[in-house]
Amino acid sequence: MELTAWFSLAVLCLLGAMTPGQSFIVILKHSTAGGRLNGLVASIGHGFGVMLYAIATVIGLALVVKQTPWLFDAIRYSGAAFLVWLAYKALTSNPQNASLSVAQISVTLKQSFYEGLMISFLNPKLAIFFLALFSQFLNDAAGWQHNIIMVATVSGIDTLWYCVVALVLSHSTMLAKLRNNIGIIEKCSGVVLLAVALRVVM
Repeated sequence: MELTAWFSLAVLCLLGAMTPGQSFIVILKHSTAGGRLNGLVASIGHGFGVMLYAIATVIGLALVVKQTPWLFDAIRYSGAAFLVWLAYKALTSNPQNASLSVAQISVTLKQSFYEGLMISFLNPKLAIFFLALFSQFLNDAAGWQHNIIMVATVSGIDTLWYCVVALVLSHSTMLAKLRNNIGIIEKCSGVVLLAVALRVVM
């Protein structure tokens, strides 16, 4: 994978992870209710769920590339259109609508891993997003090393980010700062999404 393509993928994955949502709330809940270790375990579980989706997407797309190139082109252009739509939503989002609430409950390490895993694995939007995103970076010349890099990048960045959340951002003051900058994160995500989608046209 070219360095510029990898950098685009990495930045987009980081911005996606940084945008507070249901996953963020679950990791934060376990970090505050069970402690930092629970937060780390939940982060690892979440990253594992992301990795499963990424592997399934890469394998599926690789088969489509080899057997029906025209279908892959259709998926790729549809994926680009989907990324443009996501970019539009991000650029026009209203950060005032974002709400982050954390339930104060007692949790075990097993519960932390399970909930971290399931919040990502049971998210159908994640599968659609990976299908749209990976189709922009996969081609008929891509080997297994290329695919491993994509999977490792997506799951690694997701896990590392939420580990940071568990270690540092679970403090109320840091959470407030992140919440106040949701708008900036959303706008940056929109710009990167547009740039990735334009790779198909260019």
